[in-house]
Amino acid sequence: MDVAILLTVFIGGLTLGIPVAITLGLSSLAYILYAGLPIVVIPQKMYAGMDVFVLLSIPGFILAGNLMNRGGITNRIIRFANSLVGWVRGGLGLTNIAASMLFGGVTGTAVADAASIGGVMIPGMKKAGYPADFSAAVTAASSTVGPIIPPSVPMIIVGALSGVSVGRMFLAGAVPGILMGLAMMVTCYVISRRRNFPYRAWQGVGEVARSFAGAFWALAMTFLIIYGLLSGFATPTETAIVACVYAFVVGAFVYRELPLRAVPAIVVDSAVASAGILALVGFASVFGWILVSEHIPQMIAQAVLSVTDSRILVILMINLLLLFVGMFMETIAALIILFVPLLSLATAVGVDPLHFATFAVLNLMIGLTTPPVGVCLFVCSSIARVPLGPVVVASMPFLFTNILVFLAVSYVPPLATWLPSLLPP
Repeated sequence: MDVAILLTVFIGGLTLGIPVAITLGLSSLAYILYAGLPIVVIPQKMYAGMDVFVLLSIPGFILAGNLMNRGGITNRIIRFANSLVGWVRGGLGLTNIAASMLFGGVTGTAVADAASIGGVMIPGMKKAGYPADFSAAVTAASSTVGPIIPPSVPMIIVGALSGVSVGRMFLAGAVPGILMGLAMMVTCYVISRRRNFPYRAWQGVGEVARSFAGAFWALAMTFLIIYGLLSGFATPTETAIVACVYAFVVGAFVYRELPLRAVPAIVVDSAVASAGILALVGFASVFGWILVSEHIPQMIAQAVLSVTDSRILVILMINLLLLFVGMFMETIAALIILFVPLLSLATAVGVDPLHFATFAVLNLMIGLTTPPVGVCLFVCSSIARVPLGPVVVASMPFLFTNILVFLAVSYVPPLATWLPSLLPP
């Protein structure tokens, strides 16, 4: 009965449209009151969930991304991507995807990608003759690469939950993220050929060199992050702080597009975004503790294993559950609530924790482009000034492509584990 109260309040809150963090807190409070437990359990478990050193890197990477974005990174990355692929049929669509792959290596968040790249690319694509729904769809779909290519906020959360090194988690997402981006570029090209979308003339090697020089300092930030982690020179938290300093110096003194008077507002915005994520982590930790205390993970594992112990079928069942949950729940909340129970199930059939964490994140990223809670779809349809329905329809080919990629990662472990295996133990 206690668990029934918990789930009833949780599902009811989501149905009413209450924010996920508040819904988690209310459902946990209802359970604790009904079970007769002291309310002090809530702040204790919230603090325990947030008191993880690696989570300090989240505010750092968010601030670094905001500083670089405000400091002139977006236009330079788009220009460089356009010089590489803009001359192909449907070139602006390909540029959109390529820019998201490069931009994701700075911010690590999909919504920031969709808003920043979309704010420039969607009006540009519409002006060049691309349909508004396609322009929004390709932007929303490609923005999901951001949280996969390092740095990645979801990967940081998963590393904290699983005990896997965040550096290894970052590397595990690199190959799948690149594959997802390339697959979407192929899809975009095929659609562009069939619908005869426009393209521009080749601008020459000189334009590639000039645009690369302009984007060099922005792109170097990704190298700085990866090198700091691989070399062991810095922890993820230290790397995030170095990235903040680097982003400030580049934006203010190299690109000279980051006014010093804008920095306080950027810090406040980053703090608010970080507080929202950590509040979600805290409430979800209470919710997760309740599930563990009620032995829900063991019950799920026993129920699934009583049906089949086939590794292939168990991975398929996990993926179907995550796809369904991702349609209705915010990514980080879904990870915190479901990751530990599903990890115990996955490891029971021999799935490596690093491999499982990678395809779980990829799976939930797809939820960002599926209704009814597809945040990136809402952002891009708003920028394109087109109803959500046509954008959803136009995004279906990209959704299908992304599902194929995450299924490949699910069943071919080296796609996730090969690069991290090169790190010293």
